[in-house]
Amino acid sequence: MYEFGEEGTVEYKVADEEGTYKAYKDFTTLECWKYARKVKLFFYEKIIPKLPQEEKYTLGNQIRDAAISTTANIAEGYGRFHFKESIQFYRISRGSQFELKDHLISCLDLKYIPKELFDEGTNLLE
Repeated sequence: MYEFGEEGTVEYKVADEEGTYKAYKDFTTLECWKYARKVKLFFYEKIIPKLPQEEKYTLGNQIRDAAISTTANIAEGYGRFHFKESIQFYRISRGSQFELKDHLISCLDLKYIPKELFDEGTNLLE
């Protein structure tokens, strides 16, 4: 069921047959998803804006893809019916986290970000 918020945002609610919200049925309650979301937002808000124009569509796109993949694969894995299927998606999400760490190292090596931002990102990823 969808409900529109006061500011035009859409709030998604997971409901049972009676329309009652069941938080435990929602992937957004998973701690790993919440953590991956923080990582995604860190890269979108603090790393990508620091990239030079020539990297916006090369390294920037790779960072975007990996950052989105972290939360999206957790969500997709949560929606699978068999735990073995779910595990594969969680592994893909983990791999994307490692990919982001490599991109962070590249940004430091190429002097796109200061050491302080690199340290912040490293602490978040570990």
